[in-house]
Amino acid sequence: MAAEKVKNYCFGIDVGGTTIKLGLFDRAGNVLDKWEIKTRTEENGKYILPDAAQAVLTKMSDRGLKKEEIAGIGIGVPGPVGESGIVPVAVNLHWGRVNIVKEMEEMTGIHTKAGNDANVAALGECWKGGGEGYKDLILVTLGTGIGGGIIVDGKIVTGSHGAGGEIGHSHAEDAITDPCNCGNCGCLEQVASATGIVRLAKEELASSDEASSLRSGEVSARTVFDAVKAGDALAIRVAERFGKYLGKALAVFACVTDPQIIVIGGGVSKAGPVLLDYIQKYYRQYAFSACKDTVFALATLGNDAGIYGCAKMVL
Repeated sequence: MAAEKVKNYCFGIDVGGTTIKLGLFDRAGNVLDKWEIKTRTEENGKYILPDAAQAVLTKMSDRGLKKEEIAGIGIGVPGPVGESGIVPVAVNLHWGRVNIVKEMEEMTGIHTKAGNDANVAALGECWKGGGEGYKDLILVTLGTGIGGGIIVDGKIVTGSHGAGGEIGHSHAEDAITDPCNCGNCGCLEQVASATGIVRLAKEELASSDEASSLRSGEVSARTVFDAVKAGDALAIRVAERFGKYLGKALAVFACVTDPQIIVIGGGVSKAGPVLLDYIQKYYRQYAFSACKDTVFALATLGNDAGIYGCAKMVL
């Protein structure tokens, strides 16, 4: 009888609204190959999973890998994912109800696990990124919106509705009356994402005639923090308000999960350590005494966090 092949490899697939990122990993977490394909969202996204499945099978053929050598496929998508791998809806993919696990296993013959994209990114940062060496982590990704993921004892907190880690949709401001993308008003992402920082900056600019470099040219999260680094007083007030919103929210989440480390990622994190200074200042002010010294760090995996986390799900 031939010896059974050791399952030394796995695939991580991060499905986005524009591209699908794929990675081939070994068990040690080394990425052996990574590539992208277009996300075909037409006809209610019916081509997305078949395209991803075919990309995996083609890569296996190119590298001479057998199914018996593959530990599994991990796949992350932008939407809530239940424990069984069912996505009730993923707006950016034009999906209604889809059973990712069942469909991928049928198309590839390979064990599959699925998760929310922000959650698997958190797992990736915990495994090989800014949170490496820790097992209890909160990841916050600051982009156009705010994504989040919570890891407890090395495992993703999914929740009963697949909504675990939806940090950006915690309530932060009663005075906001325009709706967030989720339909509620006053969500954290309306005041602490890249677009939220722009909102705060425009409010500060409208409230006075104070001189500021933000009065000339584009106002963006990047220009705000560039101005902060240059000592611009108005920009510093914006950073203080941003830091208070996010630091206060994270203090609440820390009371629930008691993380060892909080990792900040997403496009806004490119501002660097100065960003952490404003968040930590208010986090420590509001955090429960046992949590005040929680470590803060910047994410390091960038756009690859998703494929790393997807691989880790099946390992």
